[in-house]
Formats: sequence, structure tokens, C-alpha cells
Amino acid sequence: MSVPINPATNPTNEERHEILRDSLAREGRAEDYDNIIYLLSPPPDITDYAAPGELKGVRVGIIGGGLAGMAAAYELRKTGADITVFEASENRIGGRVYTYYFDPDKKYYGEFGPMRIPVSHETTWYYINQLNLDTVSLSSPLRNNFLYVHNTRLRATDSITDLLYPKYNLEEWERSTPWPELNQYVTTYILNQLTPEQRAELITIQPTYSEEIARIMNTSIREALESLVLSQEAISLVSGVEPSIGSILETAYDEFIKEEYTMDYRNLYRIKGGMVNLPLAFYQTFTTPDPSLYYDIPDYHLGNVDYRFGNFVEGIYQDVNNNRVHLKSRVQQDGESMMEVFDYVICTIPFSILRTLEIKPYFSNPKMQSILEFNYINAQKTIFLCNQRFWEANTYYGNILGGISFTDLPIQSIVYPSDHNFCQGESTCSPDEPGVLVGSYSFNQNGTRVGNQKEPDRIEFVKREVEEVHGLPEGFLDSIVEQAKTVVWDNKPNFRGAFAYALPGQNQRFSYVMALPEYNNRVFFAGEHTSNKHGWMQGALQTGKSAANNLAYYARQ
Repeated sequence: MSVPINPATNPTNEERHEILRDSLAREGRAEDYDNIIYLLSPPPDITDYAAPGELKGVRVGIIGGGLAGMAAAYELRKTGADITVFEASENRIGGRVYTYYFDPDKKYYGEFGPMRIPVSHETTWYYINQLNLDTVSLSSPLRNNFLYVHNTRLRATDSITDLLYPKYNLEEWERSTPWPELNQYVTTYILNQLTPEQRAELITIQPTYSEEIARIMNTSIREALESLVLSQEAISLVSGVEPSIGSILETAYDEFIKEEYTMDYRNLYRIKGGMVNLPLAFYQTFTTPDPSLYYDIPDYHLGNVDYRFGNFVEGIYQDVNNNRVHLKSRVQQDGESMMEVFDYVICTIPFSILRTLEIKPYFSNPKMQSILEFNYINAQKTIFLCNQRFWEANTYYGNILGGISFTDLPIQSIVYPSDHNFCQGESTCSPDEPGVLVGSYSFNQNGTRVGNQKEPDRIEFVKREVEEVHGLPEGFLDSIVEQAKTVVWDNKPNFRGAFAYALPGQNQRFSYVMALPEYNNRVFFAGEHTSNKHGWMQGALQTGKSAANNLAYYARQ
């Protein structure tokens, strides 16, 4: 029995763990609980490697001021190190954590980056609790979202078997298997054939893997579905009903299956007031006049953090004679470049950006090859501030509270706000009040094909497709959408991709070498791309903390 939880308060660690245990037990994988908690937990405290204040006078440069860089700076400050964070963005904090506020009171906002936190992501929850942040459950009390596939509109409670199967030329065994069973077979059969030890390998980074896991790592999602003897028509059905699968069929199957292993899309939370409150809280620890609010360490032991907005690192150079690292950076506003010397460097920027930096001498050949090859996928989000919540109205096109509608149209998914999920009937939760709708969250080729339209055309395109999904007349949203904001991550010059997502074989070939230090253990690497959780805040935070620990260890040698 799950522990009752107030959806408007943070779950305790015990409550989160009970939720995860129950979810795993329902899937017949209760034995996975200990491995998941262990492998996603934060690394040990940095003071296990260097005493408070022990690294006074050690200069550390951190390339990238997103979550990985901030976590590393937060931890290294405990050692007394002198830390400089180079952040290319001039007027925004958080990296790919991007909360956009439509109003000065910050009541109406949407998320262009991460927007959910699974209960299993231990390192994320560690920092949420450390930094005294509040969270809200994303669970919806009303499962009534749309599914619009093959020009057919369904509600979440309608029968896919009855309404969509006839649209596809399925094999006899596929037609006779109800959708809930077919979907379960598609998403969990291969995972459940593995031993608990093999499943745990999915979220480890190691130089070699067991034969079974290596085989999975070298298989695409499409090839995995074909290995289940699904017909191409059934794969098309799955692609439409589950567009988050259908849009990435060419990517590595282990990327998909590891998210199922750790229950990444169940029992989700968000940070109250916007996900950007996490990086803002980190930043406050660097600038507050009272660091005792965040550190149980005397002030005189703490290091300083110089967080430089608008500073783009252009080059990384090894000083062979002095065993130091030189960084060349440019202030974006005036274009002036400068060279600085550091004892150690932590590089957290995406490899899609690192690829364009000058690196002399080159890092190891395997590292340089991973920088060249490792795959990033695009993502596009278009967000609307609406003057009324048409999706909540008691009409044929409404009665939706939170959750996501999926479609095989290019917009891929519509994400509804969760702020009314648990206040039905209250005057503060009227569908007549404004609300923020993610009109489209699409990625990979869908993201590129929607995102490559001119911005005004893209916004109009998304409005028309939202109308199609909801069964609204064309132009209905024109008087409802007050403001729109759209982001295409491939086109953001400081990112050039939404998140790392391996092609077949890349995790086996590169994940271990991507995290190894370079320049005689003077340059370390962190970020979601070097983690066991691509695309999640968990990966950035865990690797940032781990890189800080590794640096502290070598600095004491």
C-alpha cells in the first residue's frame, strides 16, 4: 500500500522510496529497488576526499554554468578552492533548465527544458532537499487526455484496440492482442528477460558490459521491436500511439529501456514556481552573505565562486611544463578574449559545443572521437499563454486536468499545466482564468521539421494542430492565445542540441571514455552527456558532484 502523500508538499525520502517500491512490485521487479536507489544516489560528500578548506589557493575553472557546473562549484566550495564559472549566456541562468515567465509576477510560466522529476532520481532530490526547494506532484486526478492518431480522435479511456487497430494491417496475433497487453509486451518484455544484475548494468558506466547488455546497446529501438516479431504495421501503430518511441526509432534501445527500468515517467514532480528555481538556489549559495544557510562549514574554510555571465570559452590548452590548464575565454558583449591559468578544469558543456573549441594538444583519441560522434537530438517547444483554459472547460474539447495528449502529427505532444490538478471546484481554479499550455513538445526529426519553420509560421502551425487534436474549428485559438514563445534547441548557439541520446553502439563505445579525465588528471568532465541519465537533471547533478570529488581526490595527491 502506498503512503498517502499531500500533492502540494515534498515527499519525504521514505515516501518516495515507498512509491518506487510499490511501482516496481506492480511490474514484478521488486528486486530492482536496491540497485536503482544505489546507482542513482549522490556520490559521497566531497569532504571525504578533501577536508574543509584544504584546497585553499587551488584555482578551478568550470566551463559551463548549468546544473553540472553549479553542482561542481557548490561542492568544491567546501574545500576552499578558488572557483571561476564560465557561463556563455548573458542574461539567463540554468543552462538547459529554462523556465519562461510570461508575466512580471511569475504566475504564468512554461518550461522549455526539464519539466519533471521522477521519484527515483535520488541525486536530484538530494539537492532539492539541500537547497530547501518545494515541489508539487504532477499526478492528474482525471485521465481524460486526447490521443489523435491516423486522423482518429480518442480519449485516454477509449479503446485503442477497437478504434485504431482497424486502421493498420496487423498480423493475426497482433490483432488478437488487446492494446494494454501489446503495449506491455513492447515496453517491458526484453527488460524482464534480463536478470536484476543485468538490468542494473543499464545505468552503470563501465569499460565493458555483459554480452546481453552489449547486444542491447548495439540495437536500435526499431531493431528491438522487430526482434519481438512485430510487423511493420504494428511498429507504425506503436509509433503513433507512443510518439516518444516513434520519433526515435533509429536511436539506441538501451536509452529507451533504461528509462523504463528506473520508472522515469511515473510518479513525477515539478519544482514549485519553475524548475529554474534549482539553478537559482545554487547561484544564491555562491552570492549570499550568510553561507551558513547552505554549508555546515565555517565561512573561513569556504572558497569563492566567481560566476561570470556572458563568458564563452574558446580554447583549452595544456601547459606541459607547469602541469596547468590555460583557458581562453571571450566576453560576448565586447568580444575581447583573455587567457587564464587554472590548476584544474571541469568541462560541463555539451560535446556539440566542445567540438568547436580549440583543444591543444588534443585530448586522447577515444575522447576526441566521442566528441566528434556522440549523438544529440533536437527538441522544439512552443508555449502559449491563453486567456482561458479551454482544455479544462466542460465541453467536448475539454475536461482535461494536467497530463499530456499525444499525436502522430508533427507537434507530437501537448502538455497541460498541472496547477489545477488538485483544486477542482474551488473558485481559484476556474477554466475561465488564464493558463499556460505547451502547444507542442516534439523532438528529433519532428522537432526539426516543426522547428525549421519561420517563427511566426511555426506558432500558427502549432495552433492549427492543437485545434485538430482537440476537434476545434480552425482559428478558434486565435482569440485565446495572448502570447507565444517558441524554442528550438538545435538553433540555440550555446547548446546546439537538446540532449545527448546515443545511436546504437555509442554508449558501449564511448560512455566510459567520455567521463575519463584528460591532461594528466587536470581536466574533468561532467554533464548529462557523461551520465547514465541522458536528458535528465539527475545526470547533470550526479556527474557534477562526481567530477568535483574526482578533482578533490587528485588535488590531494
